[in-house]
Amino acid sequence: MPIPTGFATPHRLSAKQRAFQQLQEWIIDGTLQPGEKLNDAELANALGVSRTPVREALQLLNVEGFVAMNPGVSTQVTEVDGEDITKILPPLAALQSLAAELAASRITPDGVEELRRLNAEFGEALSKGDTAYALKLDEEFHGVIVELAENSYLANTISTYQSHVRRLFFHNSIILTQDSVEDHESLIRLLEAGKGEEAAAIARLNWLRAIDIYTAKQHKA
Repeated sequence: MPIPTGFATPHRLSAKQRAFQQLQEWIIDGTLQPGEKLNDAELANALGVSRTPVREALQLLNVEGFVAMNPGVSTQVTEVDGEDITKILPPLAALQSLAAELAASRITPDGVEELRRLNAEFGEALSKGDTAYALKLDEEFHGVIVELAENSYLANTISTYQSHVRRLFFHNSIILTQDSVEDHESLIRLLEAGKGEEAAAIARLNWLRAIDIYTAKQHKA
């Protein structure tokens, strides 16, 4: 099980939180491959923590579907199924749609400015072919809207779905296009105008667009 060295970890998190975040990141970006067996002692040594927080982190990752734990047998990274895009994006689209509707009544000029800045950088990253950075900016863009919704339960649920979206991206199931830049612009205008229901509809369309792109790609294959 090859494990990276020399990575940076936040110091203000608990050992369990640090282990969870780092292991999740390695699973999402493919450092820890689908189907790979995980050894908690090796992981603890690599992360510089005891085995207890690693085991606790693995239990959380099991709940979120990133690893499969078979007590007394093995713990493995779950496989990636591109078709899961049709299971993950519809509920995420509904949650993001609700966030947009709530944000429309709370958005400020500073919020609008931040969304425009992020969307401009997002479009530029796509133009340069830097899709990994574009994904990060896209998540930040929608994160601003979720924050404006001021609902921690909504934000926490969306965060879990977002992690799986990132994993699908790194395994070539999520494809970002310039159409999203236009969706974002429409969404910004509707939020600025306080049109919650219309903003919700655009947000939902934006998230579901990736399913159409994936389906078209599969038909060409």
